[in-house]
Amino acid sequence: MSTRTFLVHGLLAGLLAGVAAFVVAFTVGEPQIDKAIALEEAAGAPASDGHDHEHAGSAGEAEAGHSHGEEATVSRSTQSTLGLATGTLAIGIVLGGFTGLLAAVGLGRLGGLRPAASTALVVLLGAVAFSIVPFLKYPATPPAVGSGETIDSRTALYFGFVAVSLVAVVAALAIARRAARQWGGVPGVVAGATTYVVVVVVAALAFPKVDELGGFPASILWDFRISSLLTLLAMWAVIGAVLTVLVDRTWRRHSELQAKRELAAAL
Repeated sequence: MSTRTFLVHGLLAGLLAGVAAFVVAFTVGEPQIDKAIALEEAAGAPASDGHDHEHAGSAGEAEAGHSHGEEATVSRSTQSTLGLATGTLAIGIVLGGFTGLLAAVGLGRLGGLRPAASTALVVLLGAVAFSIVPFLKYPATPPAVGSGETIDSRTALYFGFVAVSLVAVVAALAIARRAARQWGGVPGVVAGATTYVVVVVVAALAFPKVDELGGFPASILWDFRISSLLTLLAMWAVIGAVLTVLVDRTWRRHSELQAKRELAAAL
């Protein structure tokens, strides 16, 4: 099985994952964004009377990327349909292709796992290190939450933590392989998992907290974050399922063809 095969399988899996993520985001996520935008507009409405509400309005606009004063440029309906679909498909294809390449790199380097099991493990590690753990530290926030002046710093913190998480999972794999050679498979897994947990916990404590919620309703915030997490999980679940099935099918066909060639050569 070539790297190109893994890449093609990953791109296809990512495309399907993008579709699934769009369905989940549009179904459970967009209603929460609409609620947040309504709150943002309600908070910004009295600003024309001279009251001190313009900070809340500008912060929400900067955080969400919505420009309500320029709705003629990109309407909310376009953002929630075509814009959302474009975003989820693009992210899905990129994640799928990159995961496929990583699955090719991991083949034969993750113990005695078969290609399908090795691929599934790579997807799981990618989902945990790239999405789930960073989300737990810096969860998604809806419109009207956060100051527009801190967007750059908050973005830097998030991707900085993602980088630490990815480095930690690579280090954990290296330690797990070494420990497995010395003490066996189970101790190796425990050593690797412990390494990752320790590194990300220390990083989580070291990285500053971001608390700019203000008086935003807790129920809407909770629903928004749950919908965001469901969207992430849907994307990774489809990538994992489709990529694993495609890799397993290709590997079985390759094995059958190889067996036939060996049989023919022996006759």
